[in-house]
Amino acid sequence: MQMKTVSIVGAAGYTGQETLDRVLGHPGLELAAVGSDSLAGQSANALDPRLAGTAVPDFVSNAEALAHETDVTILCLSHGGSATIEEIPSGVVVDLSGAHRLRDAAGYSAWYGFEHPHPERLGDWVYGLPELVAETGRLIANPGCYATATLLALAPIAGAIDPGSVVVDGLSGMTGAGRTPKDASHAGFVLENVSPYRVGAHQHVPEIAQLLGFPVSFTPHLLPVRRGLLATCNVRSTGADLRSLLVKAYAGSDVVSVLPEGVAPELARVRGTDRAEIGVFSDRFTDRTVVICAEDNLGKGAAGQAIQNVNRALGFADTAGLRLHGVLV
Repeated sequence: MQMKTVSIVGAAGYTGQETLDRVLGHPGLELAAVGSDSLAGQSANALDPRLAGTAVPDFVSNAEALAHETDVTILCLSHGGSATIEEIPSGVVVDLSGAHRLRDAAGYSAWYGFEHPHPERLGDWVYGLPELVAETGRLIANPGCYATATLLALAPIAGAIDPGSVVVDGLSGMTGAGRTPKDASHAGFVLENVSPYRVGAHQHVPEIAQLLGFPVSFTPHLLPVRRGLLATCNVRSTGADLRSLLVKAYAGSDVVSVLPEGVAPELARVRGTDRAEIGVFSDRFTDRTVVICAEDNLGKGAAGQAIQNVNRALGFADTAGLRLHGVLV
């Protein structure tokens, strides 16, 4: 396996740190630049003392990391931070923000509250959900964490359900809100509490609709846990066996598994991994089916998926560098 060089931009955030960890464990990737405006000029152990003595170079500014000529650049910036980059780096670029997920500039401004500064390049990016999108390319928009779980549960059965019947409840750990402190992520608010937020207005809904071909009713909730995400999808079949469709869709996947009948997905099994698991249940009181997907919001919902996309773009094995097994307890 020929080694490929990687630059990580925005490495001090949760997704940046998780991406850094996976690159360090990847047999075909080598860190060339690690960017952080807050840590520029400092050694790697300024981020985490466990990085002392590793092959992580000293931090540089995000601008310097962007300018580094590497085979792969992974953007772990805010939506606005990625959108305002004037010159996209050469090589493979994976953007973990929402800046390039939507192909429609009007839709982008409607959901993010400001116009995209480079609308002409939105169509150049491939939506990188490996299990569902066959296309890959040099510029890859990593899906959102809620969108990933919802689409994994619904996309294989989209043609066999009533679009108007779909109701999705999403539940995510605190790290989904990012590392920057906010009132809603304060321990005094989160602990011993479960709270819905952005009700009827979450930014992942248009990217879900973009791939499914129809919108869904989606309500996110914040859980008092660090990491992990559940998407519980209530749907009405038009006649097909939805479990069979999902089993067939993921039969060859090492990342997504459909659980045996009667077994429900759990955060504990996917937390700390890059896996996702799906459970399918018939509602005995109605004519509806419940499809539940669990993932780690920082794993399959972010950094793990980014590495999957890098693997596809470079021709590496799909699971190279991924965490596929949690701790059995």
